[in-house]
Amino acid sequence: MTDRKEQLAANLAKVEERITAACTAAGRDRSEVTLVVVTKTYPASDVRLLADLGVRHVAENRDQDAAPKAAACADTPLTWHFVGQLQTNKVRSVLGYAAEVQSVDRARLVTALSREAVRTGREVGCLVQVALDADEGARGERGGVGPDGVRELADLLAAAEGLRLDGLMTVAPLSGPYAGRQRAAFGRLMDLSTALRSEHPAANMVSAGMSGDLEEAVAAGATHVRVGSAVLGVRPGLG
Repeated sequence: MTDRKEQLAANLAKVEERITAACTAAGRDRSEVTLVVVTKTYPASDVRLLADLGVRHVAENRDQDAAPKAAACADTPLTWHFVGQLQTNKVRSVLGYAAEVQSVDRARLVTALSREAVRTGREVGCLVQVALDADEGARGERGGVGPDGVRELADLLAAAEGLRLDGLMTVAPLSGPYAGRQRAAFGRLMDLSTALRSEHPAANMVSAGMSGDLEEAVAAGATHVRVGSAVLGVRPGLG
């Protein structure tokens, strides 16, 4: 085993211990939480090592980095998630590799995703990105629709041909009433998820929590945690 593979294996083991401990503390089964490793800024060689180590879900936030990386790892059993702000002119490229788009936050994007999914004969999983820092009718600093817009966008997504409404995603906000209050933020997301599932029972995916706050996300009820630096190390650059 190479030094890098040993490092990744050790980091994965530590993250696994954290997720397991968080599940135990919350009275949840470990199988209820899926680890999605965020591989942005890291090379395809790392992604291949992660696949060898048993990782099955990886995420990227920039298509220009993700597309060649996904192509280089096309022979691996990985499911790719797109988690960044997505411009409509990048939809065709992103749907070339991503099975899940976690960052759907506006009607125009739903239309573009649906058109491309139909064109390629695919069903694409989608999450509504919720911005807990957004004022009514606005988008968040890092994308996302405000809580008041979740229902309308979710209904639109659920009705769109070629798309599957899987649930909700959020990023702990840096400003607003939930800044620095991850537990409260993730609790609010779960309230929104409960409301969503009353109308769309299959939309039970809740993506929340990253390297620094995965325990709070698991405690709140997240089904997917997006972990980057805790697995891959301190990022060499902003992505």
